Amino acid sequence: MKRSAAEIVREYGPFAGVEAVHGVTYDGKHVWFASGDKLNALDPAEGKIARSIDVAAHAGTAFDGRHLFQIAEDRIQKIDAATGKVLGTIPSPGAGGDSGLAWAEGSLWVGQYRERKIHQVDPETGKVLRTIESKRFVTGVTWVDGELWHGTWENEESDVRRIDPETGKVLEQLDLPAGTGVSGLESDGGDKFFCGGGGRGNVRAIRRPRRS
Repeated sequence: MKRSAAEIVREYGPFAGVEAVHGVTYDGKHVWFASGDKLNALDPAEGKIARSIDVAAHAGTAFDGRHLFQIAEDRIQKIDAATGKVLGTIPSPGAGGDSGLAWAEGSLWVGQYRERKIHQVDPETGKVLRTIESKRFVTGVTWVDGELWHGTWENEESDVRRIDPETGKVLEQLDLPAGTGVSGLESDGGDKFFCGGGGRGNVRAIRRPRRS
């Protein structure tokens, strides 16, 4: 396993009225983050919140190219990103113990925090298609270039790790500084990950390692 210190590129926030950052996703222009009773669209160039949607937003957030998906307690909401309207809901696999959320390959990928698992879920029915075991508490989840990454937060230690999507084996690990947590996680599709900072109410951008 390759292990290194995470390189923090930029920090955003804290933001007025935001007590904690939960899920994080990226729509190609804005970083969306969940803050309990709102979904907020952060402009990563300006460092400011461009707009917010009033919706229950307790854990992971994902974007499929048109819709936002947001965990709210024991369900996953499908939201029209343009209007903010909730179009439908499916049950979440952890029944309220869910954490991260990602969209890839036509499926939702849902982190189950204390169970140390990631589930592949049918976005129409909520059916669990398969489950990947992790070795640590799972927070945010993201796919990029065929790689599965997830955040961890356990015993006041956090890292972002790349795992084998078949076996769950850790292939690469980026350690965050002591006392720094990772709640949500999303790739920008390039050389950065956006990480939620939990109760600090901020978002960090960290460097995604280049492949040699």
